[in-house]
Amino acid sequence: MENENDKLLKLTSYVQISKYREKTLKSIGDDVKIPTNIAKDSGIRTNHISKVLSELKSKEIVECINEEARKGRLYRLTETGKDVLNTIKVKEKKEEK
Repeated sequence: MENENDKLLKLTSYVQISKYREKTLKSIGDDVKIPTNIAKDSGIRTNHISKVLSELKSKEIVECINEEARKGRLYRLTETGKDVLNTIKVKEKKEEK
């Protein structure tokens, strides 16, 4: 049986194997953002951001607040997404030492 910590580690690994996923997560952070702003912050082209967001959404790491909107969809991290981001930040701090 998989415990919560294992699940978190697997999702963190899933995010970290893709620089695009990691940059997207860091760009959103505690904010609510539209894909265009995520693209500007992370330096990733918008068409890639859309794909990354749908990948992260399928893993329940991000959520779209206004699914019905055709343009200007708002994305934020789920609680799981925040946990994944915190785990990545903790790992990075350890690696700096």
